[in-house]
Amino acid sequence: MVFSSLIFLVIFLPITLLVYYIAPTKLRNLWLLIVSLIFYSWGEPVYILLMLFSILLNYVSGLLISRTDESKTGKRKALLAISVIINVGLLFVFKYADFTIGTYNFIFGKHVQLLHIALPIGISFYTFQAMSYVIDVYRKKVQGNKNIINFATYITMFPQLIAGPIVRYKTVEKELRDRKCTVDDFYQGIIRFTIGLGKKVLIANNVAIIFKEISAMPKEQLSTSLSWLAILAFTLQIYFDFSGYSDMAIGMGRMLGFHFLENFDYPYESKSITEFWRRWHISLSTWFKEYVYIPLGGNRKGVPRQIFNIFIVWLLTGFWHGASWNFVLWGVYYAVLLIIEKLFLRKFLDKLPSIIGRIYTIAAFVSGWAIFVLSDLKHRGDFIKALFFNAQKGLVDHHTAYLLISFGALLIVGIIGSTSIPKRVANKVLAKNVAVKSIVQMLFVVVILALSIAFIVSDTYNPFLYFRF
Repeated sequence: MVFSSLIFLVIFLPITLLVYYIAPTKLRNLWLLIVSLIFYSWGEPVYILLMLFSILLNYVSGLLISRTDESKTGKRKALLAISVIINVGLLFVFKYADFTIGTYNFIFGKHVQLLHIALPIGISFYTFQAMSYVIDVYRKKVQGNKNIINFATYITMFPQLIAGPIVRYKTVEKELRDRKCTVDDFYQGIIRFTIGLGKKVLIANNVAIIFKEISAMPKEQLSTSLSWLAILAFTLQIYFDFSGYSDMAIGMGRMLGFHFLENFDYPYESKSITEFWRRWHISLSTWFKEYVYIPLGGNRKGVPRQIFNIFIVWLLTGFWHGASWNFVLWGVYYAVLLIIEKLFLRKFLDKLPSIIGRIYTIAAFVSGWAIFVLSDLKHRGDFIKALFFNAQKGLVDHHTAYLLISFGALLIVGIIGSTSIPKRVANKVLAKNVAVKSIVQMLFVVVILALSIAFIVSDTYNPFLYFRF
C-alpha cells in the first residue's frame, strides 16, 4: 500500500484517524501498531514475520543492555555486538546476498546459484532505526523501553515505516508515552501531507515520463541533449518523489501527535556538496555521522584518518542505497568530492561569489544522479557515451525539442519548486493577513487534493523510488 493510492487516501487513512481519535489515549499506540502492521503486510504478508522478529530482537536487546550494570562493560558490549551483528546479518541476507554471490561468480568464474530473495520493503529504514535505538541505550542516551507496545509502535509506525525519515528514538520517546493531538497540529499535518502528495503525484510522476521514455530508447537514437534531459528529469523526479514522501510522513505524524525531524531542506540550493548532504536525506546523513563517522574518529585523529573515515562512510552510504556497483561508485564519487572540499575546495569556494558555488554544486549532484541511475538504464555504456557525444545523433535532435515543448512548463515548475522561492513568496504575501492566509491554505489543500486524486485515478501504479532501498 502506498500513500499515493486511492485505497490509502479514501479508506485506510480516514479510518485510521477516525478510530485513533475516538479511542482512549491509552489504546492509541495499540491501534497505531495494528494499522501499521496491516499497512506493511498489505503487499508483503510474509515479511511481517521478519519485522516482528526485528521488534523482539531489539526490544530484548535494549532491555538487557539497560538492565546490565555499567561496570560490566564487557557484557554490555557483547549484548550490543550480538544485536548489531544480527541486525546487519538480516539486512545482508535479504539485500546483499545475491549481489555478493554474483560478484563472487564474476571474479572467480564460478556458477554458484543465486538465492533470488525478494527485498522486504523498508528493511534498510527500520533496521537502521532499530539499531540506533539499541546503540543509544548502550550509550545511555535513552532508557530501554519496557513497554513492548510502545516500542513496536516506534519501529512499525506506518507514516515513516517504508521510506523514512529514519526516526531516532530519543526524538519521539516522550511522545510515545504521552502526546497531545492539537487542532493546529492536525491542520498543519493536513497541509504538509497535501504538499507531499502534490509533489509525488503532480510533479514526480509526470517528470518520470521523460526519463522513462528516453531511457527506453534504442542507443542509436540517444543524442547528448536527450541524455542530459533524462538526467535532469530524474534529478527532479527523485527530489519530488523522496521529499514528497517525507512531507507526507511528517504531515501524518503531526496528525497523530508526533513531531518528526525534517528530512530535506532545499538541497538543490546548496553552495557545496558538503552543504548538499546537510540538506538531503538529513536523517540518513546524521545516522551515518552519529553511528559510523564519529565512532571511527571523525576529524579528531588527523587529516589522513579523516579522509579514511569519510571514504568508509560514503562507501557504506552507497551500499545502503542498493546492492549494485553503480551505488558503490556513487558513494565513492561523493566521498572524493567531500574529501576534496575538506582539503581545499570549500575554502576556495567561500571566497568566490555564491553563484559559482551553486553552479558547481548543481553540476556535481546532477552528475551524481547520472551515476546513481545507471542500474535503471537499458544501454548503460551507450548512455554514458551519449552524455558526452553520440556521433550518430549529435548534440541536439528533434526529439529533445519535442519533449521540451511538451514538458517545458512542468520542468520550469519543478526547477522553481525545488527551491525555497515559492515558500518565501507565499510567506511574504500572506504574512500580513492571517484570515486570508487560512483561506488560501484551505483552497490550496482542496485544489491539490482534487488534482492529485484525478491523476491517481487516471494513472498506473507508480510506487515511491526509495521503496526499493
